[in-house]
Amino acid sequence: MDAPGISFIALAVAFGLLIFALCLSGARRFNLRRALGTVDASICVAGNSWQMGVCRYQDNDLEWFRLISLSVRPKYTFRRSSLELLGRRKPTEAEAVKVQPDVVIVELRYEGQDLYLAMKFDAYTGLSSWLEAGPVIGVGTWR
Repeated sequence: MDAPGISFIALAVAFGLLIFALCLSGARRFNLRRALGTVDASICVAGNSWQMGVCRYQDNDLEWFRLISLSVRPKYTFRRSSLELLGRRKPTEAEAVKVQPDVVIVELRYEGQDLYLAMKFDAYTGLSSWLEAGPVIGVGTWR
């Protein structure tokens, strides 16, 4: 086989693998969003840059998954009992270009570390209700 033939086959295989990875990523996102208790939310932890993703509420945890990833595990998992809702605000001008339009920035504290979630207002009301609906710390089986 000559050099142009090998180059063409290598290029076709690389293109096929790229299409396959994109299909897997799309199927992963579809499965994440299909589950109950999931919302689109960008995250900013410890002053890092904003990352787009999906939050999923579990019984005792808030899980955050990257939007563009093949991993089935969450990038961040926050225990419900350790999350403290500090408030919400509109994005600053610098943040507005990095997050989705028409979102609120939710300010949270998790084990002494500040983190921010950018989500639609409806998702914020769901998050605040989920946090408030949990048992009181020190009562029940929280820790």
